[in-house]
Amino acid sequence: MVYGIIGVGAIGGYYGSKLAYSGQEVHFLSHSDYQFVKERGMQVDSCDGSFHLEHVNVYQYAAEMPKCDVVIVGLKTTNNCLLPSLLPPLLHEHTVVVLIQNGIGVEADVQQMFPDAQLIAGLAFICSAKTEPGRVSHQCYGSINLGNYSCRDESVFNQILKDFTDAGVACASVPYEEARWKKAVWNMPFNGMTVALNTRTDLLLKNPSTRQLIRDLMMEVVEASRALGVEGVDEAFVEKMIDMTDHMTPYSPSMKLDYDFHRPMEIHYLYTRPIEIARAAGYRMAKLEMLEAELRFLGV
Repeated sequence: MVYGIIGVGAIGGYYGSKLAYSGQEVHFLSHSDYQFVKERGMQVDSCDGSFHLEHVNVYQYAAEMPKCDVVIVGLKTTNNCLLPSLLPPLLHEHTVVVLIQNGIGVEADVQQMFPDAQLIAGLAFICSAKTEPGRVSHQCYGSINLGNYSCRDESVFNQILKDFTDAGVACASVPYEEARWKKAVWNMPFNGMTVALNTRTDLLLKNPSTRQLIRDLMMEVVEASRALGVEGVDEAFVEKMIDMTDHMTPYSPSMKLDYDFHRPMEIHYLYTRPIEIARAAGYRMAKLEMLEAELRFLGV
């Protein structure tokens, strides 16, 4: 299959490069890094083994790209307003779009933009950062779960799973709603708290007070998912996420990096939207509402 990557940052750059390195045909859309990547290729510094892509199919404009069987969107959701111009040149009748993005409600809004599109949610569990032009630093983890939102072709869905696996990426199929809310269990507490307290994930868990607050925030996400009838998101998963973070390389999540570099933060899909959805189902995420208000005060 032919893959297209929109958003060649810490996420799109890593997974797209892994697919290309494994032999898949991959086309990258890159504005700021275009000339650098065209001349020097892509470098992935990875805890699982570093590698360099010497020759990269890279484009500065979507209109120059070929039609793709699978388009992976690694943009921040703050840039989804660009999708109506970026996606159409890459789509054919059967293209599947994989949204590796943070938050709740992303697929519903993209589906409104493209009613006939086949969408898959990509839930990445990875610590990575784009450190300089054409270079991604992969620090730990790296698996991805795929939740089928509106993909009509099961064989294509399964082929994507296989392609990721063959590229050395742990990849699993999970129920869509469960996948999104499980990701929120980690994302909602850690992204916002590292910004509000100007700290890292490891330091939040080393302090007993903030460790308990992180657990409380996670449990609000669990209770919200229960109010919505989502199965598979429970207290055991909370403990798993805390244990995973205890063993994680000290890390600044994407929202903290956005805040530090004065970029817009993904408050809407990470906080506002899930809080609204939970409230409509009869559950109030009180502490996360307070965190959202703090982020809006700090937001740029």
